[in-house]
Amino acid sequence: MGAIAHVLDGNGYREITDLSLVQSLLCQPGTTVWLDTDARSPEVDECLKSVLKLHPLVVEDLYADSNTPKVEDWGDYLYIVMHGVVREPGARLELAPIEVDLVIGSNWLFTHHTGELRAKASVEADLRRNPRAMSRGPAYVAHALLDKLTDLYIPVAEHVDEIVDSIEKAVIADPEPALLETILELKRAVQWLRRMSVYQRDITQRLSRGEFEHIPEPALAFYRDLYDQFVRVTDLTESNREMLGVALQVHFTVTANKTNDAMKALTIISAILLPMTFIAGIYGMNFKHMPELEWRYGYFFALSIMASVAVTFYVYFKRKRWI
Repeated sequence: MGAIAHVLDGNGYREITDLSLVQSLLCQPGTTVWLDTDARSPEVDECLKSVLKLHPLVVEDLYADSNTPKVEDWGDYLYIVMHGVVREPGARLELAPIEVDLVIGSNWLFTHHTGELRAKASVEADLRRNPRAMSRGPAYVAHALLDKLTDLYIPVAEHVDEIVDSIEKAVIADPEPALLETILELKRAVQWLRRMSVYQRDITQRLSRGEFEHIPEPALAFYRDLYDQFVRVTDLTESNREMLGVALQVHFTVTANKTNDAMKALTIISAILLPMTFIAGIYGMNFKHMPELEWRYGYFFALSIMASVAVTFYVYFKRKRWI
């Protein structure tokens, strides 16, 4: 898609792709410009350095992948890195991060992301209908974008919560080996989701308490709403993380109990068969002068002894409640 500039000035709202006009637009009083790009180009780099006067380190950070959300105050502008989240299609719960870099200036906003961004498209549609956010200033446009980005977390967190509930029931009813793999995959996803939500909760808290001059006081209430949403996501993911830890322990416990039951059953069978095997071994030695060897009822006598031993052991184990 390249770069596009959303402009609101005395002539109203419009979108332009000629970045050479940005400098003259920014010099006009009452003008707000939102420059968005999804790719790096010499034209964009020149605008960032010559028009927006961004530090070279900030320019490099804009195009570099960052695993950690952050906020940096550079005096003339505010640099923010935030992450959205989407669920990859498929049976497994695969979460993919969406990085968005925002730079908020006095009357301009620059954003960069890789690929199509649903949150940006939604904000653009809102601006085309009503450019009220741009009339308030770049901090409000940044909030609108972050708000759409934050909304991506809620459905994912609630979906994870539903999966965790189903796992809690399945881990007791049928703790099969495939369930353990599901728990571990979900645990990794929840851990990543929690880490992202905690970082961004802290960032939105800083943005909402008046720490930065590029976030005007009337906009603080909007950023507090972002903070509240991340608090909700963090609490939900923290709860799910603890529940998955419990589910993992329950899975190990139930599996161990089933193994113990199987071993107990085999031990009881062995304990019953052992004396019967001993009796069979005695009468299978075939010595010539064994007392019962040529007895007419010796075979039935040996079988009756074996049956009596088996019944005796069974009754004993039953009274001990071992079976």
